[in-house]
Amino acid sequence: MKKIALYPGTFDPITNGHYDIIKRALNLFDEVIVAVAVSHDKKPMFTLNERIQMSQEAVKNLPNVQVVGFDNLTVELAKEHNATVLIRGLRAVSDFEYELQIGYLNNSLDDSIETVYLMPTLQNAFISSSIVRGLLKFNAKTEHLLPKEVQEIIGSMDSCTLQ
Repeated sequence: MKKIALYPGTFDPITNGHYDIIKRALNLFDEVIVAVAVSHDKKPMFTLNERIQMSQEAVKNLPNVQVVGFDNLTVELAKEHNATVLIRGLRAVSDFEYELQIGYLNNSLDDSIETVYLMPTLQNAFISSSIVRGLLKFNAKTEHLLPKEVQEIIGSMDSCTLQ
């Protein structure tokens, strides 16, 4: 049976840290589904369609990775795609408490779905979408934080969009 993992997040935008986690997950699972959340509460900088497009471009050369958008419970989406594992990234100790709570919550909703926590490589451990968004607001350098394809998409956008 195929082992399918779901990697949910806002991906606003997808970063080298996210990409790193996706590649690492591919070493463990047959298929990885990058699930881009609507996330009304977070008020994303980029639209859902822009975040899906950036994610698709970032992973287009990785085998067995697909990108989907969603606006329902993560465990419901996992069931829809026959995913039995949720991937969550941990950068620092500060991420741990929140991610542990989310993992327990998801398990309470569906105990057949496991959560696996992966750490990015050290060179990507400090990267977060919120850091990237902060830099983008000031038109600062982000090339070292984003996949090349994502940087190209953002570079082609109107600077007013990034405010």
